[in-house]
Amino acid sequence: MLKVGTNRKWSIIWPTLRNLNRPKSLLKRRPSRRHLSRRRKFREREVKAEAKQPARKNGAKAAPAAAEAPAAAVRTGRKIYSSKERAQKLGQIEKSIGSGETLKSAARQAGISEQTYYQWKKAATPPSDGGDLKDLLALEDENKRLKGLLAERLRKENAELKKKLGLA
Repeated sequence: MLKVGTNRKWSIIWPTLRNLNRPKSLLKRRPSRRHLSRRRKFREREVKAEAKQPARKNGAKAAPAAAEAPAAAVRTGRKIYSSKERAQKLGQIEKSIGSGETLKSAARQAGISEQTYYQWKKAATPPSDGGDLKDLLALEDENKRLKGLLAERLRKENAELKKKLGLA
């Protein structure tokens, strides 16, 4: 097997033999890692230089960078809310929704995400005990009993009509 660079003749021919079936766009050499890191450092320096504002002519001090940046762009760490704060925020969101605002905008205004709102709402509702199931079963039994009474009355009425018509 031939090694690239061992023989001048083959080192010149080798790239041509290797790239015969490749499109021209792939034949361009990629820059080395070292060159890329230099390029990256240069770009970072340019960005830093652009971020610095020129000194003012009259000697006035520039406003601090924190005041210029919008508050929404600054990302803070997670905040743990107490149950009282959660209830307060849920109430605030409910009021906003009641006044015709969308849930998304109301939650953003309260400073929480929609998902957090749904999780808090789910946690705030009291867990249902087995009473709901008992009530459902009682309603089904009553429904069955009433259907039976209705069927019995309809049979009696049907029998009376047949007697009056003389069909029975």
